[in-house]
Amino acid sequence: MTGPTFTAASIDTQVVERLIATQFPAWSHLKVRPIEPGGWDNRTFRLGNDMTVRLPSAARYVGQVEKEHRWLPRLAPQLPLPIPAPLAKGRPAEGFPWPWSVYRWQPGETLSASTVDDVNQLARDLSRFLRALMQADAIGGPLPGEHNFHRGGPPGFYEEETRHALARLEGQIDTAAAHAAWEAALAAPFEDAPVWFHGDIAWGNLLVEDGRLSAVIDFGTSGVGDPACDLAIAWTFFDGESREVFRDGMALDRGAWARGRGWTLWKALIVVAGMTGASTDERVKQRAVIDAVLEDHHRFG
Repeated sequence: MTGPTFTAASIDTQVVERLIATQFPAWSHLKVRPIEPGGWDNRTFRLGNDMTVRLPSAARYVGQVEKEHRWLPRLAPQLPLPIPAPLAKGRPAEGFPWPWSVYRWQPGETLSASTVDDVNQLARDLSRFLRALMQADAIGGPLPGEHNFHRGGPPGFYEEETRHALARLEGQIDTAAAHAAWEAALAAPFEDAPVWFHGDIAWGNLLVEDGRLSAVIDFGTSGVGDPACDLAIAWTFFDGESREVFRDGMALDRGAWARGRGWTLWKALIVVAGMTGASTDERVKQRAVIDAVLEDHHRFG
């Protein structure tokens, strides 16, 4: 499993069992079972009833391990909802080539239209969490870079990909409107003090219990910079009144929303243009996201 022969598919329960047995033998009696969906950046397994094991699925995600172990314990006391709690950091061994993590198990179901009782309340709770995250002590925090795929920086980092996607989608979407929304994002630079952001506020990283938002997980793309990338859920999940509740709760300026539309548009465009290997269902969903972003730009841009 080392070197070029290693693939994400090689990460299975047997690998995790061997890693636990050799590095944390006190936990070797606990049952290991995969969690589905297991994640993209990492593969996640349940360890007993109270822990999870997360292993990077590729070298480009390895930097997230040390970042989470260093910063999540510092952020947790400053936030109104639980976040992942690192318990132990494993080392490369047993054919697995990278460091890996053991976390406390966080109960809850992933967010969906069926698991949340009141979408407007979700918008209020999530905006409250993100505002608290933005107000957390950011001194010395990780700046945008390869560790988080440059989230928190300007969306223009993905200018080439965006232009390529737009060219491929000519005649399939309103590319003139998409160009305008993208240009508006580039024309609104972030000029405030850097703040903490999550970097991937999506349904799979939001947990719900008893119909309410109960935890926020997976801080692998987090960092300190521009929080506009955390606005994507305004168009990927919220709609109508709930989007406006979220907008009001975030209390960010017009430029932040322009950049948020830019980040969201970039991701949706490359998916719909077939540049990511996403499924047909995901491409259909992202096509609706493009429409929502462009409508929002027409209203507020």
